[in-house]
Amino acid sequence: MELAYLAFSEQGYTLAQKLAAELGGTAYRSGQPLSLSEWTEEHFGREEGLVFVGAAGIAVRAISPFVSDKTTDPAVVVIDEKALNVIPILSGHLGGANDLARSIAKATGAGCVITTATDINGVFAVDEWSKRQGCRLLEPKRIVNISGALLGGGTVTAKSRWDIAGEIPEGIVVLDGSETACGRTDITMDAFSKEAETLHIVPPVCVLGIGCRKGTPKEAIELLLEKLKKETGLLTESVCGAASIDLKKEEAGLLEFCAGHGWDIDFYSSEELAAVPGSFSASEMVRNVTGVDNVCERSAARKAGGEVVVRKMSEGGVTMAVAIREFRPTWEWKNE
Repeated sequence: MELAYLAFSEQGYTLAQKLAAELGGTAYRSGQPLSLSEWTEEHFGREEGLVFVGAAGIAVRAISPFVSDKTTDPAVVVIDEKALNVIPILSGHLGGANDLARSIAKATGAGCVITTATDINGVFAVDEWSKRQGCRLLEPKRIVNISGALLGGGTVTAKSRWDIAGEIPEGIVVLDGSETACGRTDITMDAFSKEAETLHIVPPVCVLGIGCRKGTPKEAIELLLEKLKKETGLLTESVCGAASIDLKKEEAGLLEFCAGHGWDIDFYSSEELAAVPGSFSASEMVRNVTGVDNVCERSAARKAGGEVVVRKMSEGGVTMAVAIREFRPTWEWKNE
């Protein structure tokens, strides 16, 4: 987590420097040279976590103009300059402020004042779990229903493409994939899904392998992606990058497509792709043009280092496949 610390006194600055040395990040003094509001505006959207070394009221007033959305706001934590108490005040779960506060408490011996209901009641927090597993949580408004059920002593159902290691939290009923509970799953951990009412926990583990004719526009690649998503349930949030053959490294449409989604793309030689182990959809026409029998499946598998889970799909001069990286989730959801 990228961190920035702001102190208001010499004693506070010394503490901020100590924390930066132990937990990472940079320590600043208010007014040197930026004012409190200027510093907060500059760093609120830049770092993943802000730590104010001073009074909680000062921090609350400083961040109030910039608070926007729980899914994007950074973690904000306050610690007094004598390191007696540390308090997360914004984005406790999704932003990681609760975990950050626990880490600061461990580093300083401060008391950690956590106020979120799931934490004080010892109840599983699905949003904090999602973050700790490195996943993306797609429907944050559904968190309240899950937390409410658990806080009320009820149960929620969950299913996952992967086995989840560790002890299942109290109140969670894990389905084996064939089971249903009144036709509904409350939590789904997967890279693919067609369920409408579940809370999706999505790890960024999928690689798109892409092949295309010379001069293919990005719109044609987008159309095939939409077709693939519709037919397979691929969640775009699960995609962590793309891959292709090095013959395509100057293809403007392919580069624009990846840049538009914020995905990096790697290119491999025909020799590298031919060396990828596994069974792939072979085409003599593709071999004659590129020197290897398949581009999309092989390049996806090469970058992912894992199995191809969606075989070659084609349309409009574009081919696309999906490979998935190894992912080992656990039920761990907070620092103790």
